[in-house]
Amino acid sequence: MIIKGLWFLQHVVLLAVLTSGPFLVAQETPLQALNFGSVATQDNRATEVGMDVLRRGGNAIDAAYAIGYTMAVTHPQAGNIGGGGFMMVYLASENKTIALDYREKAPLQAHEDLFLDNNGNVSHEKSRYSALAVGVPGTVMGLETAHEHYGVLDRKILMQYAIDFAKQGFPVPPGLAESFNKYSAHLSRHKAPRAIFFNKEGQVLQEGDLLKQPQLAKTLKKIQRHGSKAFYEGRIAKQLVDYVKKEGGILSLEDLKGYQPVWREPVIGEYRGYRIASMPPPSSGGIALNQALAVLSAFDLKALGYQSADAIHIISDTLKYVYADRAIYLGDSDFVDVPTKRLLDPERAQARAKTITTNTVINASSLFKDSQELPESNDTTHFVVMDAQGNCVSNTYTLNFNFGNAMMAPRLGFLLNNEMDDFSAKPGIPNAYGLIGNQRNRIQPEKRMLSSMTPTFVFKDNQPIILTGSPGGSRIITTVLQVIINLIDYDKPIDEAVNAPRFHHQGLPDILFLEEGIPKTVQDELSTRGFTLKQVKRMGSAQSIFIKNGVPLGSADRRTKDSSAITF
Repeated sequence: MIIKGLWFLQHVVLLAVLTSGPFLVAQETPLQALNFGSVATQDNRATEVGMDVLRRGGNAIDAAYAIGYTMAVTHPQAGNIGGGGFMMVYLASENKTIALDYREKAPLQAHEDLFLDNNGNVSHEKSRYSALAVGVPGTVMGLETAHEHYGVLDRKILMQYAIDFAKQGFPVPPGLAESFNKYSAHLSRHKAPRAIFFNKEGQVLQEGDLLKQPQLAKTLKKIQRHGSKAFYEGRIAKQLVDYVKKEGGILSLEDLKGYQPVWREPVIGEYRGYRIASMPPPSSGGIALNQALAVLSAFDLKALGYQSADAIHIISDTLKYVYADRAIYLGDSDFVDVPTKRLLDPERAQARAKTITTNTVINASSLFKDSQELPESNDTTHFVVMDAQGNCVSNTYTLNFNFGNAMMAPRLGFLLNNEMDDFSAKPGIPNAYGLIGNQRNRIQPEKRMLSSMTPTFVFKDNQPIILTGSPGGSRIITTVLQVIINLIDYDKPIDEAVNAPRFHHQGLPDILFLEEGIPKTVQDELSTRGFTLKQVKRMGSAQSIFIKNGVPLGSADRRTKDSSAITF
């Protein structure tokens, strides 16, 4: 952290930022007076980019825009221009919070039986790894829309960071190297990513190797010159559609040209005198988070004890109800009626709280049917920004799986998403995150698939005090929930609140997942009570900012190696 007023340190750090990567635009704009601001991302270079934008007079939206494009280069596991996501924006001058939905959409030729085989069974090969899995990308239009409405710096300046990283290259950092090794077989499925992410000997790039992406640099340069139209209507669009169709997909030029993000009203809830603002459908995050907090408000979690068996028991049983509602009621609100008011009804929450006790464990099978355990992953990426004026951004975007479906259109240089797997391919059959689907989330043309992404703001006395969110599939909701509880109920410092051991229960599979660090005595007690426990390596990566006495304190989640936070 750089304390305001330490002039020498501020400028030493600024010099380090400007010389640590290809920041060619840094010399083009005079420095403004340095004030408080904070950035936290899953990638060191992206964090530096965001902070550099703030130092040059850009606001939080400008910084988010530059970070979003930079991570498409430096964090290709999930940073993207071939996927989509959600952005929460707080405008300090208007004291207004808005939600930008730039989630992918189903192509016009999509239909309910798209991923069923001849016997009516779900083909996971089709829904996860084929060209049919590609949803209409929303990231470029989302970033451009946010910037056009609220940015102050020129697009050409803000995009140059990403272009330079792609063109000049950068040494592969530890986290990316780990992902390359873990997903090397996935990335080797197609020729174009092999040419970029593997060396001449056919081995995936290792830590310290130079990663250059000249084709992506050219694609970004076209967007820099012509804006979103270059991506959705120009030569990029044609090359993308030609490739997807050649591979058996259904993406069309009409799909791309017709894509538009949507400004939505945030989901608002209250918790112990704090106001919670989060994403509405097609994200399930805002409703699920506020449902959980509404039930938990009936319990004195602090008195129960931090990460005690009683506290974990109460929270886990609460989450069973929340994820059951997700399966039954949630979908794209542009297509189905989501009963938000009923789901967030305080009386309904109080009634549920009365059924939860440490004397019994709620049987998830009474809430769910037709489930099976499927692997989880830590895909997606999240970042937060606060500027000197108090504007805030909390953004989560994704390709779905790490590196999406590993397909890449030749000469374009960006990976494609496999977001169509987030639809219910068949009601009652779980997706790759073990989440049960229903008719509300069935595949329909131009529909947005349900998501767990939960970019969130927490307000106290009408001012933002917490900016948070996370990757992690179905575990996003529980990750964000625990960061908030750790801060509000347990008064933990932000770094401890973010990095404390986590647990997760989503009803089905009826398993309580635990990270290392939960005391064995607590685990034994939970097991005795009837919980089935399973230890996992990590859950989520909650890049967060906590504002204390008007000063933002950024925290990088240490679960991901390349994460970083800068506050000045």
